[in-house]
Amino acid sequence: MFADFLKQLTAPSPAPIKDGDARLALTALLVRIARTDGAYIQTEVDRIDTITSLRYGLTPEAAAKLRQDAETLESEAPDTIRFTRAIKDAVAYEDRLDVIEGLWQVVLADGTREAEEDTLLRLVSSLLGINDRDSALARQRVSRTL
Repeated sequence: MFADFLKQLTAPSPAPIKDGDARLALTALLVRIARTDGAYIQTEVDRIDTITSLRYGLTPEAAAKLRQDAETLESEAPDTIRFTRAIKDAVAYEDRLDVIEGLWQVVLADGTREAEEDTLLRLVSSLLGINDRDSALARQRVSRTL
């Protein structure tokens, strides 16, 4: 279903992607972090829907549809390193920084920080070009709001 999009995204020199595709790719990262600990629970699903609804001004139904598409994309996407590097090359820095906050919201949604989630988030942050300090500040901002 997403083969052409993934091919475009993982091309040697990907062109900037359209807004709708960027939304899908970034939401797929939220799904990937939620699935990391092997427990993709309703709290995380709800958090992803809330993040995308607020970030993109979507109705609850549109946010759920975006997440469902992102779940499919995430399952078809290549390894995290290639997928995340491709997003870095195709998505503006500001959007990537906002995604780090979203990722922390998903990680913290169930009330516990699992080692697998921390490790993946650290890797994703680095691959997206976000330094540890900015990621830690994003986590602190999210912690204050939960």
